[in-house]
Amino acid sequence: MPDKPSVLFVCVHNAGRSQMAAAWLTHLAGDRIEVRSAGSAPADEVNPAAVEAMREAGIDMSAEVPKVLTAEAVRASDYVITMGCGDTCPVFPGKKYLDWKLEDPAGQGVEAV
Repeated sequence: MPDKPSVLFVCVHNAGRSQMAAAWLTHLAGDRIEVRSAGSAPADEVNPAAVEAMREAGIDMSAEVPKVLTAEAVRASDYVITMGCGDTCPVFPGKKYLDWKLEDPAGQGVEAV
């Protein structure tokens, strides 16, 4: 049986966009896809408005913590989806890279997120 695909979501602080994307994919795919998230300059905590917005959608990400982006995480992923991390994301051959243009939820309330 082949290894399951893996996806890495990356944003600057790993406190909003990438955490929410990872939580959604985990919710939708279950254990069929290995999901990671990381940030090029991780925050101290996940954005509380993002946690609340996801809770309202029935997804609990309250136990998540921002993680630093490492070359190892990129190497271990089949797909790397960036959301505003700029040139700090390492690029390796054989990986599929996508860049999603999503507004940063930092400093916004639950309604905006």
